[in-house]
This record gives sequence, C-alpha cells and structure tokens, in this order.
Amino acid sequence: MNPNTRRLHDLGQSLWLDNITRSALRDGTLERYRDEFSVTGLTSNPTIFAAAVGSDAAYALAIRAPRVATLSNEELFFELALEDLERAADLFRPVFDATRGVDGWVSLEVSPLLADDGAQTLAAARTLWERAARANLFIKIPGTPAGIDAVEEATFQGIPVNVTLLFSREHYLAASCAWLRGLERRQAGGLALDVHSVASLFVSRWDAALPKTLPAALHNRLGLAMAMRTYADYRALLASPRWRVLAEAGATPQRLLWASTGTKDPAASDTLYVEGLAAPGTINTLPEHTLQAYADHGLAGPALPEDGGDAERVLQDLAHAGIDVDALAARLQREGVSAFAASWQQLLAGIAAQRSH
Repeated sequence: MNPNTRRLHDLGQSLWLDNITRSALRDGTLERYRDEFSVTGLTSNPTIFAAAVGSDAAYALAIRAPRVATLSNEELFFELALEDLERAADLFRPVFDATRGVDGWVSLEVSPLLADDGAQTLAAARTLWERAARANLFIKIPGTPAGIDAVEEATFQGIPVNVTLLFSREHYLAASCAWLRGLERRQAGGLALDVHSVASLFVSRWDAALPKTLPAALHNRLGLAMAMRTYADYRALLASPRWRVLAEAGATPQRLLWASTGTKDPAASDTLYVEGLAAPGTINTLPEHTLQAYADHGLAGPALPEDGGDAERVLQDLAHAGIDVDALAARLQREGVSAFAASWQQLLAGIAAQRSH
C-alpha cells in the first residue's frame, strides 16, 4: 500500500480516479490502483470518454459489432459506457458494502446537451440508472438551474446523484439544498432516506481562468480559496438542525467532492490540489497522472480548517485586484457545460468514424 495515498485514506478522504478506459479495466490497472493507491471509486465525463474511445483500441471491435448496428451513435455510446461502468462498479462493490454505501462509487453523466432541460435530464437519469442496475453507480447531473430542479426530483425518486459542474459555495449550497428537499419529501412520504449523493466542486479551472498579469502572490490561490470557503459551508450544513433531523432518521451526508484537481499551470506543483485539499469526509477525484505524481512524491499537508482558514482574506485580495468571483463562477459553469457539449459531439463523431471503417 502506497504510504502517501494511504495517509489521505486514513485521514478520512476518499481518492477516486478521474478516468476510465476499457484497457485499464481489462489489464488490471484499475484493480492495482484500488489495492496499491487506496483508490475507492472513479468518475467519468464526456471528455474522458471522448479521449478513451478515440485512443483505446479495445473499443474498436465493440463499436463495429453486428449486435449494435441498429443503434444510434448516442445509444451505442451509452451501451459502451454502461458496460465499462458496470464492470468498474463491480470492482468497487466490496468497498461500497464495507462502508455501507459511503464509498465505492462510479459515475456516469447524462448528455450535456440536456443541461438546460430539467425534465429531459431527469428522464435520462432514470433510464440510465435503471439500465445500469448497480447500487453503487451515481448519475451525474450538472448544477445548472435546470439541473438543480432535476437533482431534487431524482433524489425524491431514489436515484443517487453526483451533482457536477459546481464552482462556488452558492452552487454547492443550491445542489445540497436540492438534495435535502428531495430527502425531506421522501421523509414526508414515509420513504427510506438511504439516497446517496456527492456534490462536485471544480477547483483548478478557477486558477486557469485568471489573467497572468495578477501579482505573483495571487497565482494559483483562487481555486484553493473557493474550495476552503465551500468546505466551511459544508461543515456548517452538517452541523445544522435541518441536517440533524434527516441524519437521525437514517440519512447519510452528501459528500463534498473536489473535481478538476489536475494542475494546469506548469510552473506550479503537480500535486497542488491534492496536498491543499486534504479534508476528512471529502473525496478527491484525481486524473491518472496526478494520482501517480502524488503516490510518488506527494507531501502530507494539514487538514483543511473547518472554518475556511484564510480563504476570505485571499478572496478579498483577489477582489481588490479586480476579480469578481460571482461573475467568474457563472462564466465557468457556462463554459463547463459548453466544453462537455463539445466533447460530447467529438465523442459521437469519433464513434461514427469508427463505425464507417
């Protein structure tokens, strides 16, 4: 067991792989990450699958198989994705069982083209959840205004949700409150409260979006500050009377998940968003190269302070430098939806090209 990743595990933070390929499932790579690097789950998104299908030869035969000839390109993608994620879910099922559903999850995203259509998002989430038939598979729903409505209804219907594309504490609180409303409706209807969820806060994209003309002391500070601010709200929510009512009735907390934790600035540490985001009760989803880097030379930093530490001071300094974080959060979420939609189109085009060969 790698001592660096094990330290985070022992702290109470889960490490999930932010990647999936058919080859990694077949050649034992994912199993090795589980056993050696304390990886206890994984996430996927359209960009990850676009890269996997375009570069992993293991998909070629499945794409050209006669049994899928009548499927549309989108239907074929979900056929492939579900095969992969069902296998990954089975690999992590012992973790899921041992932690009573707290850990051991995999995630599949609905089409990003539905980000502004809550009804269609909900319908797609229900279909994918039922097709997968795996208790430890999250359906990813974006935290757009329409997506937030779908999160509440999906929770009420018993669908585990990974709320994605959150960038600020306000985004996080909207996602958490939607999940809480779904649970409260279940409680009022006499339904079980064992509907798990995670809220995925994107981190590194904040720093990548800032102008390079900022003072050097403010470089690569915003992502961590926004995460620390959100973590304070996460801890406050878990201490709230509203949550305690649900917890006493059997609900399990919606966990805060750090997403987009690969360092984008080549001048910064390649483990910046791992060392800086160690926190019990959270999840860090790591790109493969970040996981390997942390296993090799990651340092154990202090756990995040529950009160947010110096986040507000850093944010004030950035505000004085002209950074409007509220406007930037809205922009980053819109750009995130657009980027996933572009990856989705690339993915479907790649499948179409392989089918035509």
